[in-house]
Amino acid sequence: MTRRLKLSSINPFGRVRKPPPAEASLKAAAGWLARAQEATPDDGVSAFYDAAKKRWAGSYPETTGYIIPTLYDYAVLSGESGYAERATRMAAWECDIQLPEGGVMAGTMDADTRVPTIFNTGQVLFGWVRALRETGEQRYRDSLVRACDWLLSAQDEDGAWRRHGSPFTSHSVNTYNTRVAYGLAQAGAILNEPRYLDAASDNVEWALTQVRDNGWLENNDLEDNSKPLTHTIAYAVRGILEVGLLTGDTRFVERAEYIARAVAGTQRSDGALPGRLDPNWRPGARWSCLTGNAQMCIVWLRLSEAVSPRHWRHHSRRALDFTRATQSLRISNSGILGGIAGSAPVSGGYMRKRYPNWAAKFYMDALMLMDKAV
Repeated sequence: MTRRLKLSSINPFGRVRKPPPAEASLKAAAGWLARAQEATPDDGVSAFYDAAKKRWAGSYPETTGYIIPTLYDYAVLSGESGYAERATRMAAWECDIQLPEGGVMAGTMDADTRVPTIFNTGQVLFGWVRALRETGEQRYRDSLVRACDWLLSAQDEDGAWRRHGSPFTSHSVNTYNTRVAYGLAQAGAILNEPRYLDAASDNVEWALTQVRDNGWLENNDLEDNSKPLTHTIAYAVRGILEVGLLTGDTRFVERAEYIARAVAGTQRSDGALPGRLDPNWRPGARWSCLTGNAQMCIVWLRLSEAVSPRHWRHHSRRALDFTRATQSLRISNSGILGGIAGSAPVSGGYMRKRYPNWAAKFYMDALMLMDKAV
């Protein structure tokens, strides 16, 4: 039997409105991800739907990788086994396209070049870890080992990754690679391989050298390090938190909580976070990055589970309510129906007029985690 989610909502303008039922909202987001997979010629998930051009992008190996655990989770929650089957097909496809050196390509399948990149490889680890846990198939173990060994071979002595950055970003070194460390830590745990756990800790140790006294992270954006996206801030802080929890390093957990508290202090009265933040934790954009909202929701809820039970739920609920209010459940365009836009308003500065698959993924994760916290 499907468990019912109990959530309320407000719209993006702060006026209370009758929200779409949370269960229906979650189902719509899952349906959007299913259509995003069906929109491609392979078993990957389309990177985004472009509402201005009315077309789907090519499959995106990076985000398909971390969508896999989301669909396995939703299959259990909803009782719809087809989503688990989709997740397994995605994981097998990721094995098929893994590059010879063990890495995962940058960009989408329709990119002009195919080169391995650190961040994308780290994100696919999540999918292979979960597929291995669900199926026990050797191919996922083999892909994990190849990918993790490649990541270790590219890691510098101080724990940072400076080689094999994405050709689609502006910086060669970044702190949001703690999200890669999180994937390595998960792989180390399921494979019982201390080298991977140690490498994950080394990266977080390096990242902490980039944290200012007020919690702000240096070198933490795809393009503008002076005003990073809440999307990349959330990547970084969750990586620090989860590696701390997996390795038992309380220093990491405490630092993640400190940063998360600073982000919470920027939350607007309508529940949204500014799309970008400056070094003094002031808004760097008037629009909101919906992916960042959902991701910080998850961070706060994970802190609620691990550190302080009720302190963080208020922030999580408000951010999730704002994001849910932007979702369209009554629209004929199947590329928008149930999806989550890049920005609110949709014309904002992140993924302008596009509906990225990672926004739907993190939104689903946040909804399902909120349901457990109720």
